[in-house]
Amino acid sequence: MTYFEILIQYLQLGFSHVIPMGFDHILFIVSLFFLSSNIKTVLIQCSVFTVAHSLSLGLATAGYIMPNASIIEPLIAVSILFTAVENIVHSELNAWRIFLIFGFGLIHGMGFANALKEIGLPKNQFLSSLLSFNLGVELGQITVILAAYFLVSKWFSNKVWYKERIVYPISSIIGCIALYWTIERILFVN
Repeated sequence: MTYFEILIQYLQLGFSHVIPMGFDHILFIVSLFFLSSNIKTVLIQCSVFTVAHSLSLGLATAGYIMPNASIIEPLIAVSILFTAVENIVHSELNAWRIFLIFGFGLIHGMGFANALKEIGLPKNQFLSSLLSFNLGVELGQITVILAAYFLVSKWFSNKVWYKERIVYPISSIIGCIALYWTIERILFVN
């Protein structure tokens, strides 16, 4: 495989890790989206999340940290639950949210590492393939954000009933799914 082919392969792997395979990741990004449907704000949060998960993913795939799936997987579910509940409890963004998203990104990156270890990274192109994978994840996240924006927010976010009829019910469904995942992952992830 050529250098370019490897970069494309890991870009596609990163994207497909979000769409269609990353249902938990999609729910997390949608939860980020619904507290503030301002596209710029959500993209900034998404980028902070990506920087954080890139750091922990890089450290884990390089072997500097060894994430334990039985701890990381329930924490990923809790992060989704937390952001979903936050959408219901808070009506606007708090300044501390960006730090929380960074912390959640570190956790999600360790989850990515467990998945990426199964695939492996080429030793002679470790950094470039890792960056390509992360770029694919970022493109997947942006796709989710843009889909949420054009399917929902663009048309309804200025309506007085937007939070009551859209944000609260969707966040409640996401929260219920995440609660189920949390319990399931605590009980059944080895």
